Amino acid sequence: MSARTSKETRPPRRAARTGTAVAALLVAAASAATLVSCGGDDGGGGQASPRPTPTGPYTASFSGTPASALASLEESARARASAAASSASARASEFEASVSAEVARANAAARRELENVDGQGNAMADVSLTGKPRADTGDLLAVVVNITNSTDKTASYAVRVDFRDSDGKVVETRYVGAEDLAPGAKEQPLAITRTPAGQQLTAAITKAQRY
Repeated sequence: MSARTSKETRPPRRAARTGTAVAALLVAAASAATLVSCGGDDGGGGQASPRPTPTGPYTASFSGTPASALASLEESARARASAAASSASARASEFEASVSAEVARANAAARRELENVDGQGNAMADVSLTGKPRADTGDLLAVVVNITNSTDKTASYAVRVDFRDSDGKVVETRYVGAEDLAPGAKEQPLAITRTPAGQQLTAAITKAQRY
């Protein structure tokens, strides 16, 4: 091969340098296009990245109650307690009022009869006590005095009931009576105390007189 032929087949150096420059320009253009499409936030052809939306504080795991809510709850609880106390007092008054005037008169007579009785009286065997649910008395402590005429003649009865505290001290005394009971007949008057429900009391018959 001659020296001329070798020169003709060798690629020109200028053409190689031109190809390299064009390739570099294409890479730069592609990079610029990528930046515009991903990071631009103007009104151009690229899609803008979404902006974060402000949100309020996350409260799903909060265990506290706002101060205003606590105050409202406390006020509501006090109102309910006051209403319950008033209701209980009204029920107690209604229960006491349900005792007829005739029963009240008999109880007064029983008290007078027992004033002159020494000891426990002659009719302790004819009387006994039974508890009464507070739900039926407006939360008052009341006991049923069971009086049975065990004789063969008509008789009247006077009974004294003492209410004692946990120390055995008498804090209240009630009198009940039954008049003109036929032989074998039974009456069940109530002995009611106004002592507050929170105080523990025990009722006991201390006197019973048949006359």
